[in-house]
Amino acid sequence: MVRPRWQGLQATATDRFWRRWDKALALIAAANLAWVVFDVTYVPLRSFWLQRTLYPLPTVGLGIPLPLLPDITPIYDPVKGIEPHRDTKAYIHHFKELEKVAQKQGIHSPAARQLRLEMVVRNSQLIDENPFVGSGNAGTLEKLKNRLRARAGRDSPKQAAAHLLGDSYLSSNNWEQELAFWKRSILPLAATNYWRGINENGLPIDHSWRIDTPFQILFLIDILLRTWRLKRRYPGIRWRDALLRRWIDLPLLLPFWRLIRIVPVTERLSTAQLIQLEPLRTVVSRAVVAVLALELFEVLTVRILDAMQQLIRSPQLPQRIRNLRSHQSLNDSGERELAELLRLWLPLLLTQVGPGMRPQLVALFGHALQRSLNDVMVPAPLRDLAPLQKAETEFSRQLAGSMVDALLGVSRSAGDRLGKRDLEMEDLSIEVLDRFWDELARTLEQGPVLDRSQELVTAFLEELKRASLRQLRAQGGINELIIELDGLNFSAEEPLPTDPA
Repeated sequence: MVRPRWQGLQATATDRFWRRWDKALALIAAANLAWVVFDVTYVPLRSFWLQRTLYPLPTVGLGIPLPLLPDITPIYDPVKGIEPHRDTKAYIHHFKELEKVAQKQGIHSPAARQLRLEMVVRNSQLIDENPFVGSGNAGTLEKLKNRLRARAGRDSPKQAAAHLLGDSYLSSNNWEQELAFWKRSILPLAATNYWRGINENGLPIDHSWRIDTPFQILFLIDILLRTWRLKRRYPGIRWRDALLRRWIDLPLLLPFWRLIRIVPVTERLSTAQLIQLEPLRTVVSRAVVAVLALELFEVLTVRILDAMQQLIRSPQLPQRIRNLRSHQSLNDSGERELAELLRLWLPLLLTQVGPGMRPQLVALFGHALQRSLNDVMVPAPLRDLAPLQKAETEFSRQLAGSMVDALLGVSRSAGDRLGKRDLEMEDLSIEVLDRFWDELARTLEQGPVLDRSQELVTAFLEELKRASLRQLRAQGGINELIIELDGLNFSAEEPLPTDPA
């Protein structure tokens, strides 16, 4: 039973299952892509995840704290093989010891004074050794030194640290305020430094493959399932070809260049109808096609005209003309194609097409005869007389009808004769045509006409080539072409009528 056009296909339980499966895999692929972006950018953005402070203008130093973001560095640092640097870790630990001692015994106690002196020494070692270079954060040490200089008003960062931790300075300034300065401006910079191990291949340690492997296994299973579904739908397709149909999913299985997974993820989301990319695809494809069309048309124009020039310049041109003879243009069955084509079309034009145009031909010939009679035989003072014009029109119509009937009668009789196969006439016609090509080729070989004709035709084609390219470039660029296409597509005065169902 034929399904009516207005009744849509009912989705089976299997179809609904695979549809939900595709949507679930598309969402999983999108989540994997989001994690890949996070993983790739984690090391460069580790300072942000550690401090959770956004600096829209780094040169100004104005930060926007984001306390709602969790501190994920203790969890994800081991994944990237990151450990706190021992020098900066000892620097921070020593200052925290100073903070504890100052809180219990006071900042001016002997123990606190000893820790302050050691802190000055550690600060000098930090500046001299610059452990930030290993993590690629050499600019962090410059920030630390600039903040020490600005706070102490000294040119040397070492002297600035000694001044800020000295007895005279702390006697005239509140330790709580100085403690807030160190904890807010100095220690977070030191905490951003880290040490990253190296594996046996000389590359930084990275265990993110352990997270990515389950995703890749799932993607591989899905690719095999899609191949099986395609093979089941089209049994004639080979397994290799069915697998190659999913070439776009290859980046999902690659452990490198992982950011290009955006291509298969976008394709999956679009196929699962979770996102709409048709407008964007239309705009991009239109621009690409417009560029390729212009370039391709220019190349084809140049190539065709170059081939014609080479053909004209060839000294074998007379021989090519001889090759147009009938025995050179036989098909596989030995039939003369040109002669057979003329035998089919000439009777059709003379016996059917021509007689069908009789009213139009009578009107055309009648009007032409009336104009001729009016200009030649009728004096100018008598041309405006109505009876004379009527008689002239009737005479012209009758005369034109007689002429057209005579011509159509001749054409019908000629068409009837041509419609009947006459082998002798065909042979004579072919001999005349072959003789024409032979004589033309012989004449070109004997006289100076060939060289001059080749020069003229070649020059004409060269000028045609240049004029065509100038015309193409004068029509505007790609933007003008796209604007014209948009105008044709979206500025129609009224929609085209559709045939009723």
